[in-house]
Amino acid sequence: MIIFMRKAIIFIDGSNIYFAQKKSGFWLDWVKVKKFFEKQYRVLEYRYYIGLRKNDTGMGKFLNKLQKVKFKLITKLVKVVYDEKGNRFEKANFDVEITADVILLCNKFDTAILFSGDSDFVYLNQQLTKINKDLIIYSTRKTLAWELKLNTKYYYFEEIKDLTKGKNFTKL
Repeated sequence: MIIFMRKAIIFIDGSNIYFAQKKSGFWLDWVKVKKFFEKQYRVLEYRYYIGLRKNDTGMGKFLNKLQKVKFKLITKLVKVVYDEKGNRFEKANFDVEITADVILLCNKFDTAILFSGDSDFVYLNQQLTKINKDLIIYSTRKTLAWELKLNTKYYYFEEIKDLTKGKNFTKL
């Protein structure tokens, strides 16, 4: 008996998901997340998009762990910007990179799974729907944009709390 599993690529907006986890009070265990999705899909790739600060050893350790469990890292340096009051902010938005990669890779997958609650991805969902591709969003109740709730299939982290962890990765 042949079981057809839909092909999927996982796209993770690292900064968006970091703040979603921080706000929700629990942290995803990415090894458990992998096992969860690999029971449901033939996952072709895990893509983790994140801004880097120079000499950030803590982030380096985390990213090394992700690489060990076969996540592809897409990085760029964090940009420092100032508002009109002179307040300093760090930015490394990846909406364009994620969208471009989803479109460039869409012939390889049936389903794009996106970890982000950003409303900027509404248009991406509309375009994927036109070409019979699915987009599934994972975020938290507090950080999922209402615009995504209207037209996108989504799940809350709160529904998958068994995929959370302490500070360490689960061993493979």
